[in-house]
Amino acid sequence: MANCQRWAPRNEADQKDSRRSLLLGSRLILFLALGFFSSLPIVVKLVAAPQNRTLVLTGHPGELTVMETGGRYYVDIEALTQLANGSLSFRGNQIVLTLSAPATATLASNPEASPSTTSGFSKDFLKAGIEEMSVIREWRSALTNAIRQGYAVTEDWAASFRGQAQQSLRLVSVAASTDADRNALRLLNNVFNNMKKLSDRFVQANQSRTYVPPTALDNDPLDQRILSCAHSLAAMAANNQFVDDGSCQ
Repeated sequence: MANCQRWAPRNEADQKDSRRSLLLGSRLILFLALGFFSSLPIVVKLVAAPQNRTLVLTGHPGELTVMETGGRYYVDIEALTQLANGSLSFRGNQIVLTLSAPATATLASNPEASPSTTSGFSKDFLKAGIEEMSVIREWRSALTNAIRQGYAVTEDWAASFRGQAQQSLRLVSVAASTDADRNALRLLNNVFNNMKKLSDRFVQANQSRTYVPPTALDNDPLDQRILSCAHSLAAMAANNQFVDDGSCQ
């Protein structure tokens, strides 16, 4: 009996310690479990983070951020409306988005603002016109050098320069879009025809075995007209304004 009474308190204490340890262990496991599961949304969010792209709308300046999620693309409809200069309205359960036409289409539909009535030369025409005058300048320089050096001016030789000048002149004609372009095109045709006439004169002289002195082009009226026209066209290109001073007639 004495022994039983002596051991009883120990058993109760051991039981209390066991329950306390079990309770602490359960709390620790619960804490770890909560910590693990609370971190899951972060992991999922990082793994499934959407990829951002940009949307460019042709004819409208600026761009929009596009989110890609699950193979689909999403964009802010209000931002899209502002970028497109459109309007957004609501009709019952419908959202109506009205987009305005791009600036290029508006320009084409408005004859008053079209390039054909703008002042000055168009960019493409100016580039093509300068190229044409460069070809004619090379043609004239080669002809002048051949005559001064006493070389024969053959048809094949002249045809090479003439063909290049004709091709360049076609490109100029295609590029003409403004009133200034078309007026300058007429003068470019004149200078081409004058250069062809000058070249043909010496081709014919070579074919007929006519003597051509080295000074044949000195003070030649047609050659001087070609040179004056070239200077006049260069001034027009520099000022981006058509002025007919009669040099290219």
